[in-house]
Amino acid sequence: MAKTNSSLGMSNASTRVAIFLSNMRYEHLIAGISGGVASTLILHPLDLIKIRFAVSDGQLSIRPQYSGLYDAICSITRSEGVRGLYRGVAPNVCGAGCAWGSYFFFYNAIKVEMQSGDSTIALSPAKHMLAAAEAGVATQILTNPIWVVKTRLCLQYGPETVHLSEEKRYKGMVDALVKMYRYEGIRGLYKGFVPGIFGVSHGALQFMAYEEMKNSYNSYRNLPIDTKLATSEYLSFAALSKLFAATATYPYQVVRARLQDQYRDYKGVMDVISQTWRREGVRGFYKGLLPNLLRVTPATALTFVVYENVSYALKSLSSGQKNHSAEGEDRTLSKPNETQSSSVTTKI
Repeated sequence: MAKTNSSLGMSNASTRVAIFLSNMRYEHLIAGISGGVASTLILHPLDLIKIRFAVSDGQLSIRPQYSGLYDAICSITRSEGVRGLYRGVAPNVCGAGCAWGSYFFFYNAIKVEMQSGDSTIALSPAKHMLAAAEAGVATQILTNPIWVVKTRLCLQYGPETVHLSEEKRYKGMVDALVKMYRYEGIRGLYKGFVPGIFGVSHGALQFMAYEEMKNSYNSYRNLPIDTKLATSEYLSFAALSKLFAATATYPYQVVRARLQDQYRDYKGVMDVISQTWRREGVRGFYKGLLPNLLRVTPATALTFVVYENVSYALKSLSSGQKNHSAEGEDRTLSKPNETQSSSVTTKI
């Protein structure tokens, strides 16, 4: 009996793995990369400002102090030029492309596996959150080193960088990766990983809200849940879901940015939390929230719109090619029958 149960369990597990692997579609990977790269190139300056606000705890005189978003833009442009607004753009584009591509890739494979291969089956909010959380962990493992590099490049303040030791001054993305690995090892590349894992809740909340809004809207219209929506509808649902998730989980981003900051050495997550609370109170955990919302809301809306449209276009292209090849096979199969019938006619 025990052997029977064990064999059944192994059979079910192998079936789930087979369904998961069969649903790992390249369309979601390419569409996710396209959306992430497009939104990042347009909105990187706001991300840079958000990071500088997040690490601004008033403890370092070397660090520029900004009174607000407009002052930050003017100060950076004045002291570092327009290029200063695009410090760290290379790892940000690379990271966003990899992150969104892998996130959508894993998320859709996990979701369709939960649906047993039928995309018209509606999942519960809890299952949407679980699928998004699993995809988030896999993505975080792949992309954490890129995010550390992006943060450090964004925190190089032009001429003030000369005060840093040589191992903490970076010429670019590759130089940063090499120096961090050489002087800090693997642990240096995975600084901020723990709060990043906690941040998986951000993606889980966002995708749950986004999927529930899409499903409810299509159900209200008596349409299948996987029906393609208009661009304005994707924009609205993506923006609302991002506002909800970003506001709820923003403090972890402050903690992660401060852990990755090359100017400060914290002992760990709890040390960052205790020092931030003691010196700045609750407001310290929400520094940079406004520029973050101004960046991530349109960025997410743009990412999701590009993703949805590119993925549907690729799916249509793929299904069109399959139909074309199927028609070709049908024509090939029909030719012998035509030949046979003509020969029979000749004999008669």
